[in-house]
Amino acid sequence: MSKSMNLLSVAIVLSSLNLVACSKPAAEQATTDKPAEQKTEQKTEQGSNKPLKPFRFLTDWFAEAEHGGFYQAQADNLYKEKGLDVTIGMGGPQINNYQLLAANKAECIIGYDLSTLNAISQGMKIREVAASFQKTPNVLIAHDDVKSIDQIKGKTLLVSSAQMTEWYPWLKAKYNLNDNAVKPYTFSIQPFMNDKNIVQQGYISSEPYAIQQAGAKPNVFLLSDYGYPAYGAVIVCRQDVIDSRPDDVKAFLEATMQGWKNYFKDGTKANQTIFKLNPQMTQGQIDYGVEQMKKNGFVFGGDAATKGIGTISEQRMNDIWQMATSLKLVDGTKAPKDSFYTTKFIDQVKVLP
Repeated sequence: MSKSMNLLSVAIVLSSLNLVACSKPAAEQATTDKPAEQKTEQKTEQGSNKPLKPFRFLTDWFAEAEHGGFYQAQADNLYKEKGLDVTIGMGGPQINNYQLLAANKAECIIGYDLSTLNAISQGMKIREVAASFQKTPNVLIAHDDVKSIDQIKGKTLLVSSAQMTEWYPWLKAKYNLNDNAVKPYTFSIQPFMNDKNIVQQGYISSEPYAIQQAGAKPNVFLLSDYGYPAYGAVIVCRQDVIDSRPDDVKAFLEATMQGWKNYFKDGTKANQTIFKLNPQMTQGQIDYGVEQMKKNGFVFGGDAATKGIGTISEQRMNDIWQMATSLKLVDGTKAPKDSFYTTKFIDQVKVLP
């Protein structure tokens, strides 16, 4: 679904909302403006009154399976058990969650590695603290005549404005692509369905399903399989929250990673929330998303298998920073590597699959 909303790319063009799994109306947007310093008295599962500390979290898109762990943690009262009153706000095509984070409208958000680096280079005091996905779900989707990713050269490539500063520069450098072949992706699969010469961006758990439902047989290329180093669905927090509320950040991560583990055992309760928040979501789309997350090891694969769900490694973060700076996507002097992330919280969590 290619949802990155970085500071350099606030506006995303939307047209033709039909036939696309990830262009959904923002029904029942959750609030993100409850003051974080307020405490609310709520009963715990054991029946005792405890002060729950508000903690506002903002996703990167409308409610979907790719957010299942967060909604499951909420449904299972895992956040409350950790002493947190978590509000989960939805992102969307016209919501810049980095701007909301900068405006203190959330403690943490779902973000993207390069968007985080860009934001830091522009003066934001934020850090990545974990990654829900061990690889990015970003894909290129081609018609069935394209048998390998090398064959995308010469095709018309549909890329959103946000992704032009995310994975596209890496793709361009790796496969010697021509910018003249790139046109805007408008979050509709209709152009792809109408033109065999088009290759479009997507999320492996979303657009391929919509295209298949529309009757086409796409070939899908997961960018992480070809060397793109970014994590997926990273959790980005304000530095002042990290400094002043470290126990709450750790508690949020512990509950979230257990939520992901629970979601893959039985996601019924989380899915009920997803359907309520996003009425256009279907069970078929959720089932497909869960299948792709399991099949590709997004949550349980990679380092997460042995180090715990949500883990990020210093080596991997260094690789991402090196890619961003070497391609001149980010000024490394304005976004130094040591300001990019911290592993101190997720290293303590260790929720194994």
